[in-house]
Amino acid sequence: MKPLNRSNISVEKRPIKVLQFGEGNFLRGFVDWMIEEMNDKAGFDGDVQIIQPLAQGLGKMLNDQDGLFHVKLQGLQNGATVDQTKLITCVQGVTNPFEDYGAYLELGKNPDLKFVISNTTEAGIAFDENDNEIDQLSNTFPGKLAALLYTRFKHFEGSADKGLVLIPCELIDKNGEQLKDALLKYAKLWKLSSEFVGWLEKNCTFCNTLVDRIVPGFPKDTIKEIQQELDFEDNLVVMAEPFHLWVIEDPEDLEQIFPGPKAGLQVKFVKDQSPYRTRKVRILNGAHTALVPVAYLAGLRTVRESVEDKVIGEYIRETIYNEIIPTLDLSEDELSQFASDVLDRFRNPFIKHELSSIALNSISKFKVRVLPSVLEYNSRNGNWPKNLIRSFGALIQFYKGESHGEEIPVQDDPAIMAFFTDQWNNSDLGTIVTNTLEKVEFWGENLNNYKGLAEAILIAIDTTVYEG
Repeated sequence: MKPLNRSNISVEKRPIKVLQFGEGNFLRGFVDWMIEEMNDKAGFDGDVQIIQPLAQGLGKMLNDQDGLFHVKLQGLQNGATVDQTKLITCVQGVTNPFEDYGAYLELGKNPDLKFVISNTTEAGIAFDENDNEIDQLSNTFPGKLAALLYTRFKHFEGSADKGLVLIPCELIDKNGEQLKDALLKYAKLWKLSSEFVGWLEKNCTFCNTLVDRIVPGFPKDTIKEIQQELDFEDNLVVMAEPFHLWVIEDPEDLEQIFPGPKAGLQVKFVKDQSPYRTRKVRILNGAHTALVPVAYLAGLRTVRESVEDKVIGEYIRETIYNEIIPTLDLSEDELSQFASDVLDRFRNPFIKHELSSIALNSISKFKVRVLPSVLEYNSRNGNWPKNLIRSFGALIQFYKGESHGEEIPVQDDPAIMAFFTDQWNNSDLGTIVTNTLEKVEFWGENLNNYKGLAEAILIAIDTTVYEG
């Protein structure tokens, strides 16, 4: 078995067009895989230089492999099994600014550079007033980026055509706008010129985005077999599902220079990504959250077995198509296709997704992912959605922490846990439902103000029989 490097594999080097902040599984299994596809199928002709965002990371391992690694896609797509592997050659290497800040800043002088892509966790787009020197490495990602952009601005003397397109992938709403705001705060803190601020605002493009792909990461349980199959000692294999979606708010017709659709990728350039974010939260995340208590109380333990169960599978399909989709405003074709993809993802035979892991912090998840569908359905139809109400009732039962004499692994904020422990020890079922709905701390409002909601939940609990 050969080591994986550019001595053992002849691969083309292209101009570095992308700086990528982050070397983790998601960016390598999502962004770098897409760039490889765009190089192969759409003439993108661009490579990636990765910036290691933390002092310790995978940089050395990636550099030892000359930036090469494989992405292995496994799952269902349109009902058919997918199991395919792709060698990623578009990453030239990793720069660690903690080891050589000067070399990092030099990357800003690259005339071919066009894009900055990042995924530095939800907490990564932040401003730290203690980063008070531009000549010293900042604690935050925006601070590091601000210094590189200022280096670029000075090197090219503020040339308008040397502005960059910034495409953050952090899972926060309006991530592009938040990144821009943080950069402007650093410009003010460091007293940078008004000309630089103008260049940043006029010549750099900040895109709000939504990303969606499950990337389980390194296949530690099967890596030996995969390496034998590849005949290379790849220590950075990334597992990912076939489904992928990248929604990018596009103020300047980016598709011409970032040709995802031309490569056959699910990259959507839109004027407003909000409907797609709502679709993902309500259908994908909402179905997950609605499914958990119902399936768990029915004796099921994984997403796949729940969806493939005759009764619970039909329950979640009806929930999505009859109760969630009718509350959304995208086209019926888009919503139905996304729902079909979601059910394929739930059935993925290569991923064992435990219901107990999704159940973590279910109250806050239900508030964001499911409750809006419940209330919108009632607003549009004048009655309560049967299946989602069943899920609400099952959620309250789930927090009892016991079912059929078996302990339920409930995990949540201590105050929430204490509330339900007290309720189930001291109250009758009707009081538990009423007291739960009136918790403004849980839902942001007193849900008892919605006529008939408590009664509907109580009936759902009384009439649902869980066998097990």
